[in-house]
Amino acid sequence: MASMKRVYLFNEDAKPVIAELNQDGRELKDLLGGKGANLVLMTNSGIPVPPGFSISTEACIEYIESGEQMPEGLEDEVLEYMGKLEEWTGKKFGDADNPLLVSVRSGAKFSMPGMMDTVLNLGMNDQVAEGMSKLSGDEWFTYDAYRRFIMMFGDVVKGADRALFEECLTEVKQEEGVKEDVDVSAEGLKKVVAREKEVYQDVVGEPFPTEPKDQLMQAIDAVFGSWNNDRAIAYREIHHIPHSLGTAVNVQTMVFGNLGDDSGTGVAFTRNPATGEKEIYGEFLFNAQGEDVVAGIRTPLPISELEDRMPEIYEQFVGICEKLEQFYHNMQDMEFTIEQGKLWMLQTRDGKRTAQAAIKIAVDMVGEGLVSEQEAVMMVEPDQLNQVLHPQFDPTAKPEPIATGVDASPGAATGQVVFNSQDAVAWADKGERVILVRHETSPEDIRGMAAAQGILTTTGGKTSHAAIVGRQMGRPCVVGCAAMELDYEARQFEVGDLAVSEGDWISIDGATGEVMLGEVETMPSDIIRVLEGELNADESPMYQMFAKLMSWADETRSLRVLTNADTPQDASTARRLGAQGIGLTRTEHMFFGEERLLNFQKMIVAENEEERQPAADALLPYQRDDFEGILRAMDGLPVIIRLLDPPLHEFLPGDEAGQKQIAEETGKSLQDIQDKVRSLEELNPMLGHRGCRLGITWPLVSRMQALAIFQAACNLKKEGLDPKPEVMIPLVTTKGETAILKQVIVEAAEEVMKDTGVEVDYKVGTMIETPRAAVCADEIAEEAEFFSFGTNDLTQMTFGFSRDDAEGKFLPAYIAQRIFEQSPFAVIDEPGVGALVAMGVEKGRATRPDLEIGICGEHGGDPTSIDFCHRVGLDYVSCSPLRVPIARLAAAQAQVNNSR
Repeated sequence: MASMKRVYLFNEDAKPVIAELNQDGRELKDLLGGKGANLVLMTNSGIPVPPGFSISTEACIEYIESGEQMPEGLEDEVLEYMGKLEEWTGKKFGDADNPLLVSVRSGAKFSMPGMMDTVLNLGMNDQVAEGMSKLSGDEWFTYDAYRRFIMMFGDVVKGADRALFEECLTEVKQEEGVKEDVDVSAEGLKKVVAREKEVYQDVVGEPFPTEPKDQLMQAIDAVFGSWNNDRAIAYREIHHIPHSLGTAVNVQTMVFGNLGDDSGTGVAFTRNPATGEKEIYGEFLFNAQGEDVVAGIRTPLPISELEDRMPEIYEQFVGICEKLEQFYHNMQDMEFTIEQGKLWMLQTRDGKRTAQAAIKIAVDMVGEGLVSEQEAVMMVEPDQLNQVLHPQFDPTAKPEPIATGVDASPGAATGQVVFNSQDAVAWADKGERVILVRHETSPEDIRGMAAAQGILTTTGGKTSHAAIVGRQMGRPCVVGCAAMELDYEARQFEVGDLAVSEGDWISIDGATGEVMLGEVETMPSDIIRVLEGELNADESPMYQMFAKLMSWADETRSLRVLTNADTPQDASTARRLGAQGIGLTRTEHMFFGEERLLNFQKMIVAENEEERQPAADALLPYQRDDFEGILRAMDGLPVIIRLLDPPLHEFLPGDEAGQKQIAEETGKSLQDIQDKVRSLEELNPMLGHRGCRLGITWPLVSRMQALAIFQAACNLKKEGLDPKPEVMIPLVTTKGETAILKQVIVEAAEEVMKDTGVEVDYKVGTMIETPRAAVCADEIAEEAEFFSFGTNDLTQMTFGFSRDDAEGKFLPAYIAQRIFEQSPFAVIDEPGVGALVAMGVEKGRATRPDLEIGICGEHGGDPTSIDFCHRVGLDYVSCSPLRVPIARLAAAQAQVNNSR
């Protein structure tokens, strides 16, 4: 491994890097991470980028696999490339006369804003500081850079509390009687440097390192190690990013935005990441370094200030924005620095954005001829669509705001106030809705931000950490609410004379920046209101863009998208959202109305078929009405109805009072009822007397349900409708089980059609939810006309897990220890469960080539699992109604990635 190339330049000689890797440039992210790949590509395009080099993700993987030890030979390779960097810049690392300072930054394949570590101004020591002061003639700049370096190195590399270093600056500001960092004198900054060294010595237990090469290797070690810090792990879990990718490290020549009023630093987007409007959207600070903008330490200026103060630089910047959009075919998020009147681009990446913005940008770029319709489909993350389908505040019910901040991430959020991330997680785990309130957020707050309904900060702007992460997570966010006086110790904030304490309810509107007391009423989103006929489509630009994007998705995808629905209301909602039928109707939910449940209980406690029949006859009209409603809502589309699945004990009460009631209604003794309850108890109900086993031993239930299905279908056919029922047998493991219950269903269908004189097309199929059913799918397909993989139970039986026990007891530990990347109940386990699905598909179609095959477990609404379903050749996925648009978009993206 020591001889493997692990370091790649991205300075003006970047072309050979692309040629050497034999890649077109856009695929460099696997090797160099997103940041490194984009720095190479920008440099190659003639965009001004400070010279530097990337250490590959492969080196990071080596580092992790060797127990966080630096790979053999990597230090020599790094120092060799530092020598090349010295040649190209004409500066020397660690030289007091003409020093080279560098930044050391992370850069994973997928953007993870703020989650991993960065060190700026590396290479600084006392001698270098003296030399830089002479060269620049600016002691203030030099010692400002020095004090920042000590603080970042102590925090990032050694894990010292950043606040301890910040306190050194605060003390000197107080001593000099100034409020702003930029007003501290050069002599004051020298004092800050001296005090920070003392803090470092006290906390770390060793002197601050003065040898630049040692600083560099320690910083690289820290960036590699930050791949597995808590916040990075949490971020990857939230966003389903594999833990195995590793991060690149980018070592880049420093350029300085803190060299005076002709220097500065900023963050900008080529379009508005909150709304999608085509406008340069960003913030800027004069005489500052990048961390001042992103961390919300100083309140930044709008990017328009740069246009006013430095029009030529701004014009150059706008040209670069246009060039980047043309190249990447996407909205870009950029960091830049101006050093004494010269513009430098420090990074670009596809910008995180709200769902509203993502949809608008995708649709607009098609209109501009910048991307194709298929490219537009790929620009919106499927799960983002949740944001545009969820409720918003009713403007007629909004009270006067108590404060207004910066509208950083749109949406309506109501919750109880908490002041730290740990409490946000703890309260959310107990089912509480919370709003996380902070001065500013940092990457350490990632879990709390994910747990909260919304985020509110007193400082920061639209490109602060809270704003960027809030938009990406789809959390409503208001930042820079300066009217709030926040007191962490007292656990409250004040706005004027009003005090709001921990646990008090507030509401925030991320679209307007308003903060309101109490729980504010919400209303359905515009898209839902249009679909439900409450709003005209031409009154909602958002709906029009959503409909256009979804039409492109529907034209692209090959998978059909069905829904799981047990009521006509759910079926109607799903159909309006684009469902092409029902992939799962659970009939057991229909037995829980009061009269229905009593009749079902009578049937369960009956001693023989003769006693059971009257109860079954009483249940049949209820079932028929239910099926009529669902088939009517899905007229002309397939409706797959699953016969009764749960074990019978679930329908009987466990308490004596409930048992007494059944005894009174049935004329049996309490003892008889209790004996029946005990007789139905099972040691392992999931593997017990349920599904097709119940149908075989209690055929009366299956016959009653089949009669109800076909009576409902024939009634609708008489009305001129086009019902398409498909009857599904649950939990089969053998051809014999399927054949017996298929006969019951077919006989019921023939009986009803004969009695009514109406013919209805129908199918009989099975759920494939046991490993044996998948292995023997060729035999089962001799009887079944369709398969539906029930991947919830298939996952349980393949792993030997009880889902309820696993998720509460050991799955979190499995994920934390990298046994699983994510829960196999959330994302389908391709090597195990997926292999069984693939086997079932292959074997089933070997017997019956036209076999219709789909999936109806929770995985049917998960984009990653949908991609697998597409690749393995399924005909459809079925998911909950509100996830139908998500599944439609995910299915389109699967087709673009793997055309079939």
